[in-house]
Amino acid sequence: MTYRSHASSMVRLNIGGKKFCTTVDTLTQSEPKSMLAAMFSGRHTVCQDSDEGYVFVDRDGKHFRHVLNWLRDGVIPTLKDSEYAELLREAEYYQLIGLIDGIKSALNKRKEEEEMGTELTRTDIIKCIQSERVRFRGVNLSSLDLSKLDLSFVDFSFACLKNVFFSRANLQCAKFKDVDAEASIFHNATLRECEFTGANLRGAVLAGANLQSANLQDSILIDCSFCGADLRSAHLQTADLTNANLEGANLEGANLKGAKLTNANLKGANLQRAYLRHVNLRDTHLEGARLDGANLLGAIRYDSDLVENAVSSPRTFCISVTMRQVFISFLFLLVWLDEHWH
Repeated sequence: MTYRSHASSMVRLNIGGKKFCTTVDTLTQSEPKSMLAAMFSGRHTVCQDSDEGYVFVDRDGKHFRHVLNWLRDGVIPTLKDSEYAELLREAEYYQLIGLIDGIKSALNKRKEEEEMGTELTRTDIIKCIQSERVRFRGVNLSSLDLSKLDLSFVDFSFACLKNVFFSRANLQCAKFKDVDAEASIFHNATLRECEFTGANLRGAVLAGANLQSANLQDSILIDCSFCGADLRSAHLQTADLTNANLEGANLEGANLKGAKLTNANLKGANLQRAYLRHVNLRDTHLEGARLDGANLLGAIRYDSDLVENAVSSPRTFCISVTMRQVFISFLFLLVWLDEHWH
């Protein structure tokens, strides 16, 4: 069927299982060079189902109502960035040039507003750190690029540091107490002896970072990446490391008492002499991890297959306990022989 002579007639659309009703005018007038306009221009035959006359389009119908509203009113909806990305893909598929430009303008405007909401710029930070004592307590620094700066001993406590780029920065002994640093980038940064107690670092990237002796107690480290990070002697008591990626990380001597390690990836990690008492390791990935000398007293064990795959598994601890018991029994035997020999 063609729609050449039915400009104002109703059109029924089935977009990936979601059904919509509109008119030929709506689909053809606002964006005359779009795929939708071409489909219903009358130049092409459009296939409809035999029951209700719906035209099927094999796309996700989640955002098609926004497409129709754009064609009707020219209004760009207010959405999250992730939803804008989804709508942009649909606009590109339907070749809706005006909608594509509108989405990009909305995203650019949002970015500008966020930058204006930031209290300081990178230049301001550089000027501030030239003084002896620097504090950014409670300041909004979200989305700033602070990479490669010397920010050692700076106090960021209680600050908003969402999406801040700290890559390769020197942050030794800096204070991040109770900061909101969700999705920030600390890739290859120096964070020795930093204080992150109570910090929100959900989704942050700390791969390759130096976190020796850092204090991350009670911090939220869900979905963080610590691949290859140096966490020797780090304090991670009661930290939430759910879904964190610590593959190849060095946690020698780290204190993980009470930490949550659900679905954490510790493959190939160095956990020698780490404190893991009463930690639940049942859903933790430990293939190839080094556990010799680790304190695993009362830890909830994982599958026996993983135990065998660990370089020095918790059996090392069990064996050491058993050998101690044998030695004590041997001493008792010597005492008994001494008493009864004569």
